[in-house]
Amino acid sequence: MTFFEALREQRWDDHRYYHHSRINQTLHFFSAISFVCAYVLVFTHPVAAVVLGWVVGMCSRQAGHFFFEPKDYDKVNEATHVYKEEVKVGYNLQRKYVLMGVWALSPVILYFYPTLFGIFSAPADIHAWLNNLALVWISLAVGALLFRTVQLFFIKDVQSGLVWLTKIVTDPFHDIYLYHKAPLRLLRGELIDPRHAQNRH
Repeated sequence: MTFFEALREQRWDDHRYYHHSRINQTLHFFSAISFVCAYVLVFTHPVAAVVLGWVVGMCSRQAGHFFFEPKDYDKVNEATHVYKEEVKVGYNLQRKYVLMGVWALSPVILYFYPTLFGIFSAPADIHAWLNNLALVWISLAVGALLFRTVQLFFIKDVQSGLVWLTKIVTDPFHDIYLYHKAPLRLLRGELIDPRHAQNRH
C-alpha cells in the first residue's frame, strides 16, 4: 500500500467507525474551522491559537465522540465498540480521556507552580501567565502527536506512523470538506449519517 492509499484507508476507517452521528460530524465541522484559524494564529497570537485549538476545537471535537457517537454494536461494519477501540490507529477514547485530563490539569499545575518547576520565568502579570499556558498547551499537542507517531513506528511500521501524523495535521481541512453539510442535515432531523456504510470507492 502506498503512502496516499494508506492515508485514504486511515481516513475511511476513522469516518466509518467513529463518525456516524450527525451531531458529532457537525461538531467536527466547527472544530475544524477552529483548528484552521488556530493554524493561522499560532505564530503571531499563540494565546488566541490555543484557545481556539484546545478550548473550542478540541473540546467540541471530543465531546462529539464522548457523548454523541453510538457505542453499541455497529451492524453496518459488523464491529463491536471494543473492537474499534482495539484497532484504532490513533488515540482511542481511553487515550483521549488521558490526554484531555492532562490538558485540563495543566492550568491548575501552572497556577500553583507558575514557573513550572523552573522551566519558565516567573510571570509578571496574567498576560505572561497566559503566554506560558499557551506554550504548555502547544507543547502538549506537539508531544501527543510525536509520542503516538513514534509509538506507531514500533507497534506497526514507520509508514503507518507518518500517515497517521499527516492525517491528524490535515484533518481540519479534510473535515471541512467531508462534514460541511452535516449542520444542515442535522437541522433537518437526520441524527445518523446513512452514507457511512457506502463503499469508499
